[in-house]
Amino acid sequence: MDAVLALEDGLTFKGKSVGFNGEKSGEIVFNTSLTGYQEILTDPSYASQIVVLTYPHIGNYGVNPQDDEADKIFAEGLVVRDMTDFPSNWRQHNSLPEYLKKNGIVAISDIDTRFLVRHIRKQGAMRAVIGTGDLDEKSLITKAQKSPKMVGQDLAARVTCKNPYQWEKPSINLFSDFVERKKEKDGKENKERIETIKIVAIDFGIKRNILRLLVDHGFEVIVVPANTSSSEILDLKPDGIFLSNGPGDPEPVTYAVATVKELMEKKPILGICLGHQIMGLAVGARTYKLKFGHHGGNHPVIRLDTGQVEITAQNHGFAVDSKSLPEEIQVTHVNLNDQTLEGFRHRSLPFFCVQYHPEAAPGPHDSRYIFNEFRRLVIQHQH
Repeated sequence: MDAVLALEDGLTFKGKSVGFNGEKSGEIVFNTSLTGYQEILTDPSYASQIVVLTYPHIGNYGVNPQDDEADKIFAEGLVVRDMTDFPSNWRQHNSLPEYLKKNGIVAISDIDTRFLVRHIRKQGAMRAVIGTGDLDEKSLITKAQKSPKMVGQDLAARVTCKNPYQWEKPSINLFSDFVERKKEKDGKENKERIETIKIVAIDFGIKRNILRLLVDHGFEVIVVPANTSSSEILDLKPDGIFLSNGPGDPEPVTYAVATVKELMEKKPILGICLGHQIMGLAVGARTYKLKFGHHGGNHPVIRLDTGQVEITAQNHGFAVDSKSLPEEIQVTHVNLNDQTLEGFRHRSLPFFCVQYHPEAAPGPHDSRYIFNEFRRLVIQHQH
């Protein structure tokens, strides 16, 4: 079936439908990761966005339940150059087109994604529509122009969990079951036990791999909805607070900013992505919308205290204005592509945050030390 992609500025593309037959609108952005399309689609940070993948050949290894970052797909649509109908991988459960159709996700292939990405990079992220029914280009352009803008939307409230829950699953190791059974059989179980630290993770759109890595690093994790009050959080008697990633504009999430202000002097806090931006607003800084955002697994960030360059995974369309930070805040990380703020900490209070994703699913593992730093901070605060 034919499909059409229409941008609000009048640019259109005709291609092939490779997902659900229907029509979806959203802000169109591009992601530069070479793999991880399933993790990208199920990342709640992509709510209300249509994702263009810059890597040309997509779907070759299929999909499987282990790689989902949430219970459903949050991206509004998918745009690719070439889609594989017959994947080959020992872990696959079905193909990407089947997965998209099953989950009601509209997708288009066989268009010039290189030209499209260069256009977005030049003109900026904008509203768009993918359609398989109404193929009239003028009609779709009008629909794109009338769709909601990203600025001003509280998307965290849309994607957060409804009720608190405890997460106990560690990272998935494909061979861990075999290793553990062998240790048990040989009577050589010497696994080091680390003392667990209780934290509350505020869910603005949290990914499962973040939760797995928190467990890996010895945290007992209770996840709570985005609108949970500071008193409700403190009643859970946590040793620390984690502010998660999430979609959209941080400024409308005023309830979370107020909560963080009340918690800053009481508990150690780590924030990432949207959590970083909310922390920025809580300390009195400003946020602004980036031209086309940072989306992908290859963004270089310099760590100012060591001079080390980390290759990071990122997914955000807004940033904290470093010039608006108060004097008591120390900048810790800077993006080497555009010099935007990537991390800060308070000079005396126990909290810090980074704009990128240290759990990197998909992406590199350069930044996983962030979880160890958070653990050390919480332990220091306990003593």
